[in-house]
Amino acid sequence: MDDLDRRLIAELRIDGRAPLSKLALLLGVSRGTVQNRLDRLLASGVILGFTVRVKPFAESERIRAIALIEVSGKNTRRVAKALRGLPQIGELYSTNGAFDLVAEIEVRDLAEFDSVLSTLRAIDGVARSETNLLLAPA
Repeated sequence: MDDLDRRLIAELRIDGRAPLSKLALLLGVSRGTVQNRLDRLLASGVILGFTVRVKPFAESERIRAIALIEVSGKNTRRVAKALRGLPQIGELYSTNGAFDLVAEIEVRDLAEFDSVLSTLRAIDGVARSETNLLLAPA
């Protein structure tokens, strides 16, 4: 990847639906160059796909939380796999410090939130967890 590829990816992060002609203008190259670069980045797996980004808290009725999870022993991969199987878990990150994993949780209501927490805590290998509700953007 060179500077042009990085700039192309940066523009796509801003607007993943930008027309090739607009990207070419922004990058100062031809439309064909943008098409070739995009095709190569997709074929090589650098760009995995395109998705929709939703404004945080756009669905204000949803309950969102961050769960910090400590894993016992060498069970991190198994615990992560179990967590990825829960549809209420969005992003999942490994981390350092007192906790081993950080999970983003999104649910419809408090009853579902309670159920997800019970399921999370029952996963074999989860030593402890600390969960914080996301209230409002700061």
